Amino acid sequence: MSLNWKGARPLDRSPLEGELVRLEPVDPGRHARELFEASRHADEIWTYLAYGPFESLGSFTVWLQARADSTDPLFYTVVDRQAHAARGMASYLRIAPGDGVIEIGHIWFAPALQRTKQATEAIFLLARHAFDDLGYRRLEWKCDSLNAPSRRAAERFGFTYEGIFRQHMVIKDRNRDTTWFSIIDSEWPTRRAAFERWLDPANFDQDARQRRSLTEIRAALPA
Repeated sequence: MSLNWKGARPLDRSPLEGELVRLEPVDPGRHARELFEASRHADEIWTYLAYGPFESLGSFTVWLQARADSTDPLFYTVVDRQAHAARGMASYLRIAPGDGVIEIGHIWFAPALQRTKQATEAIFLLARHAFDDLGYRRLEWKCDSLNAPSRRAAERFGFTYEGIFRQHMVIKDRNRDTTWFSIIDSEWPTRRAAFERWLDPANFDQDARQRRSLTEIRAALPA
């Protein structure tokens, strides 16, 4: 990094465009009903989040309006382009442009989005925007230490494990130890190349099965 560090560029509410998904700033008028329906009967989505599940569309819409009004976290709706439907959420948070540090979190994907190319592209869009468009130096991922799927996802996406903050929070009346991961700017070119090669249609057979995993692709790239 240059010694004349001037800070990262500010976030705005522009959508992030991908081939498979579009990340749109949360708009309750357009997204509330689809997001509520996408998450119904999937209470496991909310196990490690500080909110949810929601009993009604009305209560979910009130909650979503508060998310739409927030700037840190800045919340996005994940819209599946093929299905033309909102199927999850993610955000930037703990935004520190002066230090070049930003986190992605508050991530939840409906069952229809989980473990799909669309889900991976959503994370890629957030990371690429943070590093390539805004100039951040460090991208963070944090999760409840009991949340094994989130820990596995962080490692699959190329985040580096940094440790555990013990008794970091109380969430839904229980202790949360928080596991920390990060990608820094010197690592990003390799991570970006791995994402791009994994998402390439040539990496999938006629039945949409991956030919090589994201982890395998990244391991084969020069460090």
